[in-house]
Amino acid sequence: MEVKCIIFDCDGVLVDTEKIGNGILLEMAAEHGFEMKLEDAYRDFNGRNLKECFLHIESAIAKKLPESFENEYRQRSFEAFRTQVKPMEGVLSFLNSLKIPYCVASSGPVDKIRLNLEVAGLLDKFENKIFSSYEINSWKPDPGIFLHAAKEMGFEVKDCIVVEDSKAGVAAGKKGGFKVYGFANGYNDEDLQKEGAILFSSYEELGTLIGV
Repeated sequence: MEVKCIIFDCDGVLVDTEKIGNGILLEMAAEHGFEMKLEDAYRDFNGRNLKECFLHIESAIAKKLPESFENEYRQRSFEAFRTQVKPMEGVLSFLNSLKIPYCVASSGPVDKIRLNLEVAGLLDKFENKIFSSYEINSWKPDPGIFLHAAKEMGFEVKDCIVVEDSKAGVAAGKKGGFKVYGFANGYNDEDLQKEGAILFSSYEELGTLIGV
């Protein structure tokens, strides 16, 4: 296929945030009796609606989390993102080399997406090309956010590829009919491949695979 538009996920694809966000979530959840290894959080939580992650924790500990849990998590994670977020290695030069349109489609809220892109020095690359699940009330693994992004960018599904790093994200892309490329990070390789993603481990490799 000729790739005419690239739809990027944000966390773990454009910006290196997954260790930060999952680390804070596991630290807070541990105070309520929940235990999980970081690598398992990558597998179970990445790409998911935050409320689904909370339900997973509540199911495991057999009790409700405090009402203040989400607000506290947002506050603590945003503070960490403001000082710790970095762009994924090679992404800036990859974006600078692109001659085709691209956008970001994420399960996160718009303010979180914008914050992380800004801190990573990538926001100017995505102005007016940011699409959030919160805007359409559709979260991965439902394909809605990717279908919405393709439509808003003015392309058919067959002309777009999706770049993801989560099991839920790959599932969403495949359900939507997209060709999906999975950013392998050592934790997710097997899961992404099982969902049908074409794996790559660097932006240089992705450029070679898609011919841009």
